[in-house]
Amino acid sequence: MTPPTPLPRTTPIPANGPIDTSPIQTTPPADTDLDPIWAAVIPETRARSNDVHLPISLAFGERLVAAHPEADAVLVRVSILLHDTGWGRVDETRIISEGFGGDWRKADIRFQHEQQGCAIAREVLPPLGYDPAFVDAVCAIIDGHDTRAEARSLEDALVRDADRLWRFDHAGIALASGWFGLDPATYSDRLRAEIVPELLTEAAIAMANADLDRSQALLKTSVLRGSAQKRTVRP
Repeated sequence: MTPPTPLPRTTPIPANGPIDTSPIQTTPPADTDLDPIWAAVIPETRARSNDVHLPISLAFGERLVAAHPEADAVLVRVSILLHDTGWGRVDETRIISEGFGGDWRKADIRFQHEQQGCAIAREVLPPLGYDPAFVDAVCAIIDGHDTRAEARSLEDALVRDADRLWRFDHAGIALASGWFGLDPATYSDRLRAEIVPELLTEAAIAMANADLDRSQALLKTSVLRGSAQKRTVRP
């Protein structure tokens, strides 16, 4: 395979193709070329709602690839499909208690799920015909996608953005707000304040803001503010 695309110095990385900000459900992953990989990791999709997270993230990954035709599309698509499969091979009781609480970005369980994700990639990809160099490139992205501070290639950056973008969809908010013990309104505010600034590409920023606007309107977050809004008690 060709080497991963060097990471541009400009941040956010400008798009070289179209940016689609329509609802993600309008463009689900259409190709079937990755179906053998899906079939090989079915057990791992049952952990931590991966059967929702991974397909939505793949759909966002494909939109980001369309915005960046210079990137290796197959590397991005395979890496985002497999990036969180490692959650299926760690102690499930620790996923929420350690992976989504306290200083969750540095939790040992997050390092473990990256390591297990690489192990899964090395198990499932070679029998499906993927060569060793490609498998190494996939593992280089999976290993550190949550815990490493920087992206090392354009493909790495697109996977990181796709991994975050699913949170802005109403399904992502519904699931992830519970993982962090927050109501949807508070969690969506946190997405705007903390996660949008972490996005690396202008395409992802545009998608995130458009999706979050729709999700907040759908979920009535301006009204349903949980504990942040005082109830008015009528006499």
